[in-house]
Amino acid sequence: MKIHDAPTTRRALPFDKLIAALEAMFSSGCEVPLRHTHQIDVAQQAPGTVLIMPAWQSGGFLGIKTVNIFAGNASRGLPGLFSTYVLYDANTGEPLAQIDGNEITSRRTAAASALAARHLAREDASRLLVIGSGRVAQLLLHAYRAVRPIRQVTVWSRRAQTAEALAQQWRDEGFDALATTDLPGATANADIVTCATLATEPVVRGEWLRAGTHLDLIGGFMPSMREADDACFEGSDLYIDTSEALKKSGDLLGPLSRGVFTADDVKGTLEALCRGEAPRRRDAAQRTVFKSVGSAIEDLAAAILVHRQAT
Repeated sequence: MKIHDAPTTRRALPFDKLIAALEAMFSSGCEVPLRHTHQIDVAQQAPGTVLIMPAWQSGGFLGIKTVNIFAGNASRGLPGLFSTYVLYDANTGEPLAQIDGNEITSRRTAAASALAARHLAREDASRLLVIGSGRVAQLLLHAYRAVRPIRQVTVWSRRAQTAEALAQQWRDEGFDALATTDLPGATANADIVTCATLATEPVVRGEWLRAGTHLDLIGGFMPSMREADDACFEGSDLYIDTSEALKKSGDLLGPLSRGVFTADDVKGTLEALCRGEAPRRRDAAQRTVFKSVGSAIEDLAAAILVHRQAT
């Protein structure tokens, strides 16, 4: 069994190839059972969460990702998320590779958002607002530039110093980037607003979004988490990564319970978009929302790409 550490995994997953791999996997499909979720008690800290996410293609590959999410790690100076991925031969069960799960998770998450934007954001979208400054947020500019002509990026975070640090990192890479403390103003000026936070209360409000904006909601992968208020969904075309989002996402469960929209109002999943079975953006003035909770189908596509690059 080969071991792929973080740098090796990162090099094997450039966004152009990863986005293409995700689109191919969503188009062809695979077996993806509902993920297992378990709570782990932690002394004097918020509980930890363990996710177990399997996926396989008959006659091809089987993969299992284990994700450990411990929000209290910030006080210890540790990342809040650790994960590992094991890829197997689906014909024999033979282990083929152990791959850095953190790199797979963060890069496929950003790539899935960019893939959705390829179908939903305006083709001329050039102003990106990134809300958050963590591991996934740091990748979003590069992911979006693979699908849209992003010329300016603005970053907002609850901690102004981390937003400025990320903006400086992007400036050092040659991008037109700035940090802001004016979230309403930055939202109103953006063509694409992408949120990658662990928020439990809305950080984006629909009244700030202008016509034609594409809103990408990444962070709320549990019922207790929420990044957008109800008004973000009113008058918008809503898309989700998989049907599991309607059962897992606090961003969707709350508005659903209040009648803001129904499950039938969802325009399509990422699979339906990739297969051409769901309508895309209607016109330049239409607002679109993409809500993702993450799927093992994305992990499997990324893991296979790493394995094939290495072999």
